[in-house]
Amino acid sequence: MTENMRAIVYRAFGEPEVLELAEVPRPVPQRHEVLVRVRAAGVNPPDWKLRRTPFPPDYTEPPLTPGWDVSGVVEEIGEYTGRFKPGDEVFGMVNFPYAARAYADYLVARPRQLARKPEGVDHVQAAALPMAALTAWQAFSDIAGVSPGQRVLVHAAAGGVGHLAVQLAKLRGAYVIGTTRAAKHDFVRKLGADEVIDYTSVDFAEVVSDVDLVLDMVGRDYPVRSIPVLKPGGTFIAGAGTTPADVAALDRAGVRWGRFSVEPDHAALEEIARLVAAGKLVAHVDRVFPLADAAAAHALMESGDFVGKLVLET
Repeated sequence: MTENMRAIVYRAFGEPEVLELAEVPRPVPQRHEVLVRVRAAGVNPPDWKLRRTPFPPDYTEPPLTPGWDVSGVVEEIGEYTGRFKPGDEVFGMVNFPYAARAYADYLVARPRQLARKPEGVDHVQAAALPMAALTAWQAFSDIAGVSPGQRVLVHAAAGGVGHLAVQLAKLRGAYVIGTTRAAKHDFVRKLGADEVIDYTSVDFAEVVSDVDLVLDMVGRDYPVRSIPVLKPGGTFIAGAGTTPADVAALDRAGVRWGRFSVEPDHAALEEIARLVAAGKLVAHVDRVFPLADAAAAHALMESGDFVGKLVLET
């Protein structure tokens, strides 16, 4: 007899109100999967972007359950006899960019998309980490090796990726500049930023220069506006996407640039977990919502009226 579980489901694309709590069949782990009892699920921008419309285009169709970031406890292992056993506490970004269905009581995952939960933090804190921390980690490791003394500009420095990127850049010895609203300046400074710029009152391109690396989590016109702040040979990392016009402008300017999509990475997660356990990296959780209030969490995320991360707790 199939067991049921709770999950957030949307049956049509739309506003946050399309999210509903439903009873659905509990997944069964296949041969190389583990079943995880979800304790908390992180909320990320792709969650609401996919809820509004297929993202990327033609990605998939409803009914869908959102979510990729998870922290929980391994409950079953199918035929798998590898890295984890029932009872192990794990966290990870599962199956991105394909469906993972983390907004639920249970999910199934490939073991190498998970790592052991950092010691000394709860599931809420752990669920806030994977996608955001991996984005910053992979940007700094795969595209631009941040080194001591370099000047790094982080756009949206108080956001999910941004606030972790500030900390990771500082750990690498960089001089970090962040852009965010004035009300969030104290928060970003406490993370270690050396300078913070209120983008609503100052054009960052007029007050920042000689930057080695720009990490852009905003998009819109930021790629082109960021070109003048880079020193010759500097790097622009497009974490929020680029248009063909952006690419042409970056190429004309001779800027080294890269755009990427974060991917599951258990080895990097293990490094991140060590930093968290050592107190060197902290995911700031602004609000925690019960699973049933996923619509409220999405509405707040779209408003941008928060710092750090939002998390659902089951």
